Amino acid sequence: MILKVLKLNNGMINDKTNCYIVQDENTKETMVIDPAGEVEKIIEMLNILQAKLKYIYITHCHGDHIGALKDLKEQKGGKILIHRFDAEGLYNNEISLTDYIGIEEIHLEADSRVDDGDIIHIGNIEFKIIHTPGHTAGGSCLYCSQENLLFSGDTLFHGAWGRTDLPTSNFTDIIDSITNKLLVLPENTIVYPGHGKSTMIKEEIPIYYELKPRLD
Repeated sequence: MILKVLKLNNGMINDKTNCYIVQDENTKETMVIDPAGEVEKIIEMLNILQAKLKYIYITHCHGDHIGALKDLKEQKGGKILIHRFDAEGLYNNEISLTDYIGIEEIHLEADSRVDDGDIIHIGNIEFKIIHTPGHTAGGSCLYCSQENLLFSGDTLFHGAWGRTDLPTSNFTDIIDSITNKLLVLPENTIVYPGHGKSTMIKEEIPIYYELKPRLD
């Protein structure tokens, strides 16, 4: 598997979003996760990889994760996937908060609305969709057991969890999602979040199970 991380401007000051590009080396089938902005950088990397863009996966509908979605879709194709409970955010700026972030409204429909437990493939790489409400009602993560990795969107960060003071968010839900759906994954799972640096499941467990702050 080829994994590229692009830290992209998203309309917010000093808070870049992690956009991930995942490719099956043999087939060149590719998925872009959370095209936050700066579409030219995403397209440049796709061209370098000679990518066959299959999916554009949106972990949640906030504007700082979808700023380049429309341009990317128009220029490179690919099916837009998002959990069904967040699909409205692709055309409702009161949910996506595009006005607050300072970017144009998106006004797109998803090609497919996914659910918890669904499986998607790029080439021979398999990803399981984990519905993790809390930051938004339809927040979701992508787990790949073959590669021991998780794309956690804005649900789980290095030493923290996503905000729960936004439309459709809920603190109880996000803690439940993290403790009952993510921390039960193998401890050596690498976590790639929507912002900031990566972490591992085993490094986050003490925060939630033992109420210990992360000091590093």
